[in-house]
Amino acid sequence: MKPSAFVFDAYGTLFDVTAAARRAAADDPSGQLQQIWPRLADDWRRKQLEYTWLRTIMRQHADFAEVTAAALDWAMEAQGLGADHALRQKLLALYDELDAFPEVAGVLTRLRETGVPLAILSNGTPGMLKSAIDHAGLGDLLTAALSVEEVGIYKPAAKVYAMVEARLQVPPSKVLFVSSNGWDVAGAAHFGFQTAWVNRGNAPLDRLPHVPRHILKDLTPLADLMK
Repeated sequence: MKPSAFVFDAYGTLFDVTAAARRAAADDPSGQLQQIWPRLADDWRRKQLEYTWLRTIMRQHADFAEVTAAALDWAMEAQGLGADHALRQKLLALYDELDAFPEVAGVLTRLRETGVPLAILSNGTPGMLKSAIDHAGLGDLLTAALSVEEVGIYKPAAKVYAMVEARLQVPPSKVLFVSSNGWDVAGAAHFGFQTAWVNRGNAPLDRLPHVPRHILKDLTPLADLMK
């Protein structure tokens, strides 16, 4: 079945979550970040996701900007950078302007030419998503950017995925949901979406119910699904 809508996760799928730490390291005259930025970026991302899941379980919601800052605080302290307030502010500012992966604009352009709606469904706040979309120049290609803040709970809660049908008026079975996160793909497939897992790092398949229908190295093959 050809999809009637494409819905994308944002962070790690369209936007490179390591870009903030990498760009900060490239700009660091001391060279201190050159060796540790990959670990800093990995810790930041891991804690960011952990906090969304734990806050959901505890029913203690905070928006993704707050969660992202808290995760950064942990990651910086783990690397002995906890007292560097200027670096903290720089990293948070860079996170609002993450680089899109190289193929993203071209793939979205080709998909848009088919006439299907294209949307983002993300944990990010509306403000964070707008900043990332504007920085990448993707605004004209997207039909909607849906934030979990509309429902006050994080993925993989079903309430999040239900936002898609309400906004796009497309039934779940005709939505292709695309994410680089295996747990997100599992949640979306459980909800009833067709799914594609973007496995950029050649990771093992997550041991979760509802395996992805498609496994991709990047977004490039998506346009072929409309032929």
